[in-house]
Amino acid sequence: MAALGRPRRSCLAVPGSSVKMLGKAQGLPADQVFLDLEDAVAPLAKPDARKNIVAVLNEGDWAGKTRVVRVNDLTTPWTYRDVIDVVEGAGANLDCVMLPKVQNASQVQWLDLTLTQLERTLGLEVGRIGIEAQIENAAGLVNVDEIAAASPRVETIIFGPADFMASINMRSLTVGALIPEYPGDPYHYILMRILMAARMHDKQAIDGPFLQIRDVDGFREVARRSAALGFDGKWVLHPAQIEAANEVYSPAQADYDHAELILDAYEHYTSEAGGRLGAVLLGDEMIDEASRKMALVIAAKGRAAGMTRTSSFTPPSQ
Repeated sequence: MAALGRPRRSCLAVPGSSVKMLGKAQGLPADQVFLDLEDAVAPLAKPDARKNIVAVLNEGDWAGKTRVVRVNDLTTPWTYRDVIDVVEGAGANLDCVMLPKVQNASQVQWLDLTLTQLERTLGLEVGRIGIEAQIENAAGLVNVDEIAAASPRVETIIFGPADFMASINMRSLTVGALIPEYPGDPYHYILMRILMAARMHDKQAIDGPFLQIRDVDGFREVARRSAALGFDGKWVLHPAQIEAANEVYSPAQADYDHAELILDAYEHYTSEAGGRLGAVLLGDEMIDEASRKMALVIAAKGRAAGMTRTSSFTPPSQ
């Protein structure tokens, strides 16, 4: 398991109104599946979608996937019933509730309190159901630090690009892709702001969707940008995107091997047997405590992805 909790390299979105897709999602190699009650479900279909989600959480085989339900945002009339029906119906088989369009800490605190009351009433472990907070407008981004700190239940901070683009009047209809007229990455500040808040409070940071579902190369391009910054994963909307996300947000084999080698070497050289050294050469590379911290990040991601080492450290003969 990753240092920041359950790994979420690929987060598959599934409409709660589609029984067929709810069934198919169970067999796909996504780290997380979130069952959607919000944008992907029409208002008149929401009551039946809640029932579908409860049934599939209780009866489905999720094979170790993180199970999440995205409820409607707190400016709508549906949020309360979403939370009550899903947790009362399937709370024992639910890992997290995703709250979209979060604008301030009080909205997260409302969900925290509601989940606590439900868990106590239902005899569930208090605090077990996590919260995922989705940042989708300017208010949410400005308040992202307090949102990340609003509850110990918060596990992830998520970028929601489509609603965010609309909320700031961004002149583009292509969600998740770069804008040719802009000389740079228009999402860089937003992603870094979310990442800083997440890391400040030991949360995972998740990038939002890329809507051109058949353009896997385009998906890889934008995914590599947030992965390079340090994001833990990205939403996927189609099975073709899952493999790409799992690959992009896992370290390369050579990097994983090198990270584990640094950790082993540093442990040896700082020990009594290794001479109690704080900075040493590993081949042509100087390593020290900062190197260990950097290597630990890569090693943790590799371990969470189930990677296997292909090399090992052998202490030099004395």
